[in-house]
Amino acid sequence: MINKEKLKKNLKLYLVTDSLILKDRDFYKCIEDAIKSGVTMVQLREKNLSGKEFLERAIKLRELTKKYNVTFIINDRIDIAMIVDADGVHIGQSDIDAISARKLLGENKIIGVSARNLEEAKIAKENGADYLGIGAMFSTSTKTDAKLVSFNTLEEIIKEVNLPFVLIGGITLDNVNELKKFNPDGYALVSGILGAENIGKRVEKWYERI
Repeated sequence: MINKEKLKKNLKLYLVTDSLILKDRDFYKCIEDAIKSGVTMVQLREKNLSGKEFLERAIKLRELTKKYNVTFIINDRIDIAMIVDADGVHIGQSDIDAISARKLLGENKIIGVSARNLEEAKIAKENGADYLGIGAMFSTSTKTDAKLVSFNTLEEIIKEVNLPFVLIGGITLDNVNELKKFNPDGYALVSGILGAENIGKRVEKWYERI
């Protein structure tokens, strides 16, 4: 079983990868800089890679996250999560459901589920999700098809569904204060970290802000 208190701590500053944002910069160095500066969880999400390339990245990131004792999550690809012995997976509404994921992964792996409304959040909990990724909170260039979650919907989910949760989608140092009142367990960031020229310094700024 997953230790919920430990999970909540690990969700605090949750980095989601997107190598397109990094352009020509060294992918592994950028992720390592973020980890060294305090990122608490890393999710490998690379929609534009082949299965082979994704696996190569997963193997290297598993080594890197183990070196720094940081929780490592794989987006969507349960098979690759199993191959590299990741700490868990994050699945969206169009992916394999949490019940099936649990059958494959067992009780000791983390399963996160994306939710945009109360019904999706309730089903995720019923199906055994360990945490929710709620969003998009603001419009985001990294997921152009993402539907925005209103603050009213967010309040409904928090009230009705007792699960650890992170907020995701277009969150920046300028707008994060609007989200603090909801007391999330953490923030999932893509360009909010990887878009910075100095990634280490950007992570430090996030800690000052949250």
